Amino acid sequence: MNLIEKIALKALHQVDPERSHGLALMAMKAGIVPLSGMVTTDRLKTKFCGMDLLNPVGLAAGYDKNATVVDALTQAGFGFVEVGAVTPRPQRGNPKPRLFRLTEDQAVINRFGFNNEGMEAAAARLTRRSRRRPVPVGLNLGANKDSEDRAADYVHVFETCGPHVDFATINVSSPNTEKLRDLQGADALRGLLSGVLEAREGQDKYTPIFLKIAPDLSDEELSEVAGVALEVNVDAVIATNTTLSREGLKSPFKAEAGGLSGPPLFERSTRVLARLSELTDGKMPLIGVGGIASADDAYQKIRAGASIVQLYSSLAYKGLSLVEEIALGLDKLLERDGFDHVSDAVGTGRKDWL
Repeated sequence: MNLIEKIALKALHQVDPERSHGLALMAMKAGIVPLSGMVTTDRLKTKFCGMDLLNPVGLAAGYDKNATVVDALTQAGFGFVEVGAVTPRPQRGNPKPRLFRLTEDQAVINRFGFNNEGMEAAAARLTRRSRRRPVPVGLNLGANKDSEDRAADYVHVFETCGPHVDFATINVSSPNTEKLRDLQGADALRGLLSGVLEAREGQDKYTPIFLKIAPDLSDEELSEVAGVALEVNVDAVIATNTTLSREGLKSPFKAEAGGLSGPPLFERSTRVLARLSELTDGKMPLIGVGGIASADDAYQKIRAGASIVQLYSSLAYKGLSLVEEIALGLDKLLERDGFDHVSDAVGTGRKDWL
């Protein structure tokens, strides 16, 4: 982290977290945020679900909900970028305050509730994004809070925005929309995934479809999810979203409702990732998310079974320069342990998390 970034982060942390994030997006849109550019090595270049990635470190959904700074994000060192979540109709989300910094834990609690400008606005911006940089851009699909048919919402967003993205994620694991996680049940999940996969057949290109799951599933529930994902042939699973657990927190904000992200989530999410890798016997590509704040964290996710990883919350504490730091640090760790390519390390430490 350079001096300018340190000063900027310190200033932003004097402001309400949600306002602070809005200011950061405005600065990025204005082009005044230093960006790393493309970060890659032969060891880091990888192919995932048909997409060529310069490195395996991606941006998780939530940072750019409305696809307003996609072009800037593709220059920030990420190997891939996910925007959203986006719902069919615009919605305000939950009442403020709804975002909390847990500085003592280097963590974040949010209860946004899928606040976004809707799929039409997102589609318009995604249509205009630059295609000059080889960084895949995906969209996190959501459902409106008051929808009578949430499964249909996911299909509707995919049909509208799918042609303009390189992958799409079905998000049934946010804890901030009432009963949304009920869609992780086997029957509901099977119907939802099948609907989106069927909608893909009507498009002119093949768009990989990912499923994002919660870290709070029981072993039985996780086994059901794994079985359905394999059955319907979803392209990959993202493990995991935020947690409702508050174990071990120190911050005075620890009792706030919402999803917890950051380092306190790392162990829980990585154990779910490893178990999912075991349940699918390596047949399902996995994306590791939850608590990544260093190259070693990313490396542990990969060794637990993830082919690629995503981060978000740690950027609030360490800035965008963290992306390059993690990618190049991961390259050094792979070299240290004798791996010629990142794919060679996938799952090699899974047993340590089971």
